Amino acid sequence: MTDLALEGVSYRYRQGATLALDGIDLHIRAGERVAVVGQNGSGKTTLVRHLNGLLRPTLGRVLHDGRDVARRTVAQLARTVGLAFQDPDRQIFAGSVRREVEFGPRNLGISGGELHRVVDEALAEVGFAGEASTNPYDLGASRRKLLALASVQSMGTPVLILDEPTTGQDMRGVEIVKLLIDRAHAAGRTVIAISHDMEFVAASFDRVVVLRLGRVILDGSPASAFDEGSWEALRSTYLEPPLPAIIGSRLGLGATPTDDELLAAL
Repeated sequence: MTDLALEGVSYRYRQGATLALDGIDLHIRAGERVAVVGQNGSGKTTLVRHLNGLLRPTLGRVLHDGRDVARRTVAQLARTVGLAFQDPDRQIFAGSVRREVEFGPRNLGISGGELHRVVDEALAEVGFAGEASTNPYDLGASRRKLLALASVQSMGTPVLILDEPTTGQDMRGVEIVKLLIDRAHAAGRTVIAISHDMEFVAASFDRVVVLRLGRVILDGSPASAFDEGSWEALRSTYLEPPLPAIIGSRLGLGATPTDDELLAAL
C-alpha cells in the first residue's frame, strides 16, 4: 500500500496565471477513502493529477511512501495510481469492452488466466458481464463512464482516483460506484474521489478535503465537514451540506444521521 503526500505544492498553468494550487500540504494514508470537493476551478482535478504525474509542481514536491516522485515517469506512476477521468471519452479508445478493460492490466504485465480473471471481475462489478464484445461507443454516456471505472479498477493499483464518478448516473449507477469503492477499500486500496455530490461523499468517504482557490480550507471527517459550524466555509466554495446533515442538525442528530435515526426522529 502507498502513503501519498503533497508538500508545499503550488501549480501555475502558464507564466503569469493565477496559481491553480497554492501551497498545498496534504497527507493521505494508505487505505483511506478521501473525497476532494470544492467549486469548479478550485483546484480539485489539478491536485489529483499531481498524484499520478500528469502534472508536476511549479513549487513543492509529491511523495509516494516518503519518496519524491519527480523523476518517475507517468508510466511508472501508473503502477501505483489509477485515475478515471471525469469525461470517459478522453480515456476510452478500444474497439470492444473487454479490450478496453484489458489494456491497463496488460500494460502492467498481467497476462493469461490472471488477466482473464481481473477483467471478468471488473466487468461484473459494473454490470457488464455479458457485454465483453460490445463496442464502447454503442454504450450511452453514463455506461461509458462505468466502463472507464472498470478499466481502472482492473489494474488493481494501490491507489484509485475517480473524477466525478456519479455524474450522469441514475440510482443504480450510483450504487454500482458505491459498491466499487467499498470493494476497493475492503481490499486495502486508497480511494480518492472528486465529487459535487455531497450525499454520495457523506455515504462513501471517511475524510473530506474542501478546496477553495487552490487552498485547503477544510479537512476532516464527514461529521466535521458537514457540521453546521462548517456550512459557511462550504458555501464559500458554492457547496451545500447534504440534506440529511441539514435535517440532522435541526433535529439534534448531528451531521451524519443514519436513516433509522432520521425515521425515529420524524
